[in-house]
Amino acid sequence: MKSAQGLHNIHKGRRCFILGNGPSLNKVDFSKLRDEVTFGVNSFFLMTRSNGFHPTYFVVEDNLVFKENMEEIDAYSGVTKILPIQYAEQLKCKDDCYVFEMEQSFYNKNSRFFAVPQFNASPEPRFYCGQSVTYINMQLAYYMGFDQVVLLGMDFSYSIPGDHSQSGNHIHSQGDDPNHFHKDYFGKGKTWKDPRLGRVLRSYHRAKFAFESEGRSMVNGTEGGRLELFDRVSFSSLF
Repeated sequence: MKSAQGLHNIHKGRRCFILGNGPSLNKVDFSKLRDEVTFGVNSFFLMTRSNGFHPTYFVVEDNLVFKENMEEIDAYSGVTKILPIQYAEQLKCKDDCYVFEMEQSFYNKNSRFFAVPQFNASPEPRFYCGQSVTYINMQLAYYMGFDQVVLLGMDFSYSIPGDHSQSGNHIHSQGDDPNHFHKDYFGKGKTWKDPRLGRVLRSYHRAKFAFESEGRSMVNGTEGGRLELFDRVSFSSLF
């Protein structure tokens, strides 16, 4: 394991692509991304199995996602993993891991920062939760010095199938997943958390402010979807 501090400003002045996992990701021409810096998350290994594309970096925030996919994450090769230190310590293969401190007060009802986004603009490898792993990625992109971030696969909409059951914030899947690029992403037997898109949007506002305050930009190259906070760009126009 290596500290994520070694990634500070490593890509200064470049652009990157943060890959969400919405159904629109199946429309992306991944051949255009082979020479780009990309961030994949969570169960992106399912996409790698289907088309052979490996993102540059791979990130997980959600403890349930990590727990239910730990073997697959451990075996996921050809990517550089950037993980909370408590996750990386559980893996057998740690050589390709950078680790960071994950600050979770966003989820702590007793914290003054409960549901209040914070953003790391310091050189310390500490990144704040904000209801979506993509918010960690946005902070990583800022930390690594990227001037432009392009969002792909950010459909920003969810439906809960009628055969799923819910207890509190946890949703238990009883069948195929309609919300992601692969039916098995949160397929039968998996547990996922209410996405609470209002809170995600609040975090995205914070990230947008951080980038634009430094003269950097974030744009949305997703085909379709409901995320309108960021300026839209055509994916094909970027190449």
